[in-house]
Amino acid sequence: MGVSGAGKTTVGLALADRLGFRFVEADDLHPPRNRAMLAQGRPLSDQDRFPWLRAVGERLVAPGVVVACSALARTHRNVLKAHAPDLVSVHLALSPEAAAQRLAEREGHFASSALLDSQFATLEPLATEERGLTIDATQPVAAIVGEVGTALARGLEPSSGADAL
Repeated sequence: MGVSGAGKTTVGLALADRLGFRFVEADDLHPPRNRAMLAQGRPLSDQDRFPWLRAVGERLVAPGVVVACSALARTHRNVLKAHAPDLVSVHLALSPEAAAQRLAEREGHFASSALLDSQFATLEPLATEERGLTIDATQPVAAIVGEVGTALARGLEPSSGADAL
């Protein structure tokens, strides 16, 4: 989970490969209307977002899946958890400046970089009772994947909030 430019797809692909899991890119599940709004720099409302999140959640029902999904707010993660009660969220955290720099260097993504401010405004860190961890997204991908793998091997307890395990 995280804002645009956090590295969700890159880390998700590497993590799925390491774990031998299937990878799902949640952006591929957006309906055309959502994609058009995002391309225009228009943030989605929860009314727009919840059907998409339910479609993402349906992919989480099967075991052995890593999903790259923004899931910025706790209510968004709760929609996913309704489908996958054992959901583990990995918040790839970075500063607005680092995210903006990454987006400036990124090519070919449908979502407008104009959405970044609204994403940071929507972002809710993992709550204490949520199962997950927050990781510095500016680390190398291998370090992030290693940290997640170690946490999973230890049985990952509920999140400690903004601190990585």
